[in-house]
Amino acid sequence: MARERDVKIIAQNRRARHDYFIEDSLECGIELRGTEVKSLRQGKVNLKESYAIVKDGEVLVQSMHISPYEQGSYFNTDPLRPKKLLLHKSEIRRLHGMAQKQGYTLIPLDIYLKNGRMKLNLGICLGKHLHDKRAAMADKDAKIKIAQAMREHSR
Repeated sequence: MARERDVKIIAQNRRARHDYFIEDSLECGIELRGTEVKSLRQGKVNLKESYAIVKDGEVLVQSMHISPYEQGSYFNTDPLRPKKLLLHKSEIRRLHGMAQKQGYTLIPLDIYLKNGRMKLNLGICLGKHLHDKRAAMADKDAKIKIAQAMREHSR
């Protein structure tokens, strides 16, 4: 019987969930160098302003900052170098088609360790307007108030 291993979340892009409607998401591998993997295991990554582009039949993540590994020497790489995502050709074609539509963007949502491999959850996102953000915050506040009222009532 196959044993399920846990998924350890390394970093999440919470800002993306606030700024975009997430239409779809896709799990993909990341092409990394050795010291980048060690730095990721320590959680030293910033996804805040990162995005993905489709270029020459490859999907690249731009502006994802992986801090240099402290014990690394000259093997450390540029923290902002574009990182290639490992996807099937059909998935790349689908992402390219979605990214061409007006308003859609490819945004890394989170990085996690799954079965000993680094994975990235890539979201196909549609940008929110200011009034959409306000409505989402109002809905969240209403849900919190309802939950508090239910707790008070059940006491």
